[in-house]
Amino acid sequence: MSLSDRSTKILDELVSNPSITSTTLENRYNLTRRQLGYSVNKINDWLMTKNLPLIERTRQGHFVIDQSVFTKYSGEQGKAPIDIAVLSEEQRVQIIIMTLLSSEEELSLNHFTVELEVSKNTILSDLKKAQGYLNDYDLIIRYSRKWGYLLEGKEFQIRRLLIKVTYQLLQMQRGENRIEELASIQTDEIDEFNRRIVNVENKLNLKFTDEKMETMPYILILILRRIKKGYEVNAFSIQYEELSSTKEYQATEEIFHEAEQISMEERLFITLHLLTTNVYWSEFLTEDEEAIPNLVPAIDNMLRLFEKSACIYLQEREQLMDKLIQHIKPAYYRIKYRLTETIDFQSSLSREFKELHHLVKRSTGPLEDLIGKDIPESETAYITMLIGGWMTRQGDSIEKKIKAIVVCPQGVSVSRLMFNELNELFPEFVFLDSLSVRDFLNYSLDYDIVFSPTHLETDKRLFISKAFLGREEKYRLRKQVMLELHGYIPNDINVDHLIDIIKNHTVIENEKILIQDLQDYLNRDEDSSIKQSRENEDIDLDDLITPEHITIRYSVNSWEEAIRLSAEPLIKNGEIEPEYVEAMIHHTGEDPYIVIGPNIAIPHAAPEEGVNKVGMSLLKLDEAVNFTKDHSINLVIVIAAVDKQQHIHALMQLMKLAGSERDRNRVINAGSVEEIYKIIKLYSVD
Repeated sequence: MSLSDRSTKILDELVSNPSITSTTLENRYNLTRRQLGYSVNKINDWLMTKNLPLIERTRQGHFVIDQSVFTKYSGEQGKAPIDIAVLSEEQRVQIIIMTLLSSEEELSLNHFTVELEVSKNTILSDLKKAQGYLNDYDLIIRYSRKWGYLLEGKEFQIRRLLIKVTYQLLQMQRGENRIEELASIQTDEIDEFNRRIVNVENKLNLKFTDEKMETMPYILILILRRIKKGYEVNAFSIQYEELSSTKEYQATEEIFHEAEQISMEERLFITLHLLTTNVYWSEFLTEDEEAIPNLVPAIDNMLRLFEKSACIYLQEREQLMDKLIQHIKPAYYRIKYRLTETIDFQSSLSREFKELHHLVKRSTGPLEDLIGKDIPESETAYITMLIGGWMTRQGDSIEKKIKAIVVCPQGVSVSRLMFNELNELFPEFVFLDSLSVRDFLNYSLDYDIVFSPTHLETDKRLFISKAFLGREEKYRLRKQVMLELHGYIPNDINVDHLIDIIKNHTVIENEKILIQDLQDYLNRDEDSSIKQSRENEDIDLDDLITPEHITIRYSVNSWEEAIRLSAEPLIKNGEIEPEYVEAMIHHTGEDPYIVIGPNIAIPHAAPEEGVNKVGMSLLKLDEAVNFTKDHSINLVIVIAAVDKQQHIHALMQLMKLAGSERDRNRVINAGSVEEIYKIIKLYSVD
């Protein structure tokens, strides 16, 4: 890590004159209080890398500096340490890109060799590396004798690149000076845009983070220069309706102060930049909720999934929600418009935070559904740090909880169902993952116990469990695990036995809800257990595979025809579109994972490929159809899932039916729809 030019000057001043006050430094270097604080933090980060004590600041504005800092640099005649600026290949590439983005003159090979003080061959190699970097943005570097080296591509992508490279250059030693020299930016320009950004803060009733305050003047200056040169973003890149109604759109007047003929598209782009900029304080969080409908429910659902996965109950939840809203609002726009900075936080996460990060990643589904895109690693890592910091403050930890994994060699669907079933059976455990045997051999996270239907080589506790468990088998497994881990059985009460006793004395109106209420009560943990969410009632197998969704045929000519025939009831009822059938055929070609048992398969595709409503339909063939040379199929059950949850309960019931040779053969040999439905109802009771 290197210090910026400004931070180097401030450290030089502090070492030379330790009695200097904050006010004097602010006046001498024309800094705001926040800018000085930012530089002191950067100096302390730098001192940490040198294993030196941090500089403290008193309430009165004085500085406390340990003697070892002076001793270390006594030979430097009081000057602060300036690292030798030997540029790495990556840094040279970033400087080349910034030069292409901001230079006012024609660029030749000679221009780069003089600027970077390296040979022509090195520059040619760096230009190839730069092109590799630009491929992610669909941009190219082109050379012509008339115009020299130029950057070509869509302007929106060039702006993304400009924002990224500006941020990276400012992390270098003398980064501010380098950008100012490369782009011929004057100090008074920086000061003017700092004033404009403060006006924006006041108008929006928020404060941007110090890091963003450092980068925004440079980014805005360079964007305005590109606009004046005639480079403009296309209208289709940004959704007008989503951005034009925000208060940030109104605040662009402050940025474009005195600029003439700024198009609506450019105002939208600057609006987007303001919306994606991190803030550390905001007065009106409720307005954020209005700007992005369903943002708050999505964050709330994400937290509930995390609590369930981590087996904790977060205290002072509303305050944590406010912090997450404050961060995730700009992240929403960054992710949606692919403006996320690719920063590697993971390498700096502690072991426990890596486990938390893993659980957070598994909980971001509601956000991904809202945004319509995957959440990048850097964004999930930051959310992890927010939640992890909150837990640390409360004294919560998953370190002391039992962490389990599920290893199943029977394919993705069976493995996932086994994971969900065991997660319900042991709500006090943190279940990290469901893995194939191959994944298990290379698994990096810490765990305490393994559940698997097969024997594995492991030095951790291994519990052999069938993929599909009946009521008595669940009870026996829980008893075995708890006795081995604790020497006793916590809450040694079998809910199924309780239900049998209750049935002897009264009529149960809704057995499913009674079982759920009893389990919630018996499995509660006053200290750490989460509160189970019951917002979504389970859908049973017989709710989805109704008589109208069952088809019987003697034979079909092909596997593709079997899928189309099985799916007909779902198309007829509007639960899927015809294109979903073609997607299933495309995905299931030669895919053994859809075969869940002898003579039974479950073709399916992704929700976005034509699903309108969760559903299932069953085709029974008297004469099996060949799926592959290894599999012939009598039962084809089409599954249409709208998300990752709603169909799971019914699918688990179907898996149990598939696991029973007797009842599976009863369905295959059934002579009527009613007979098949009667068997399905037998598996729709728990």
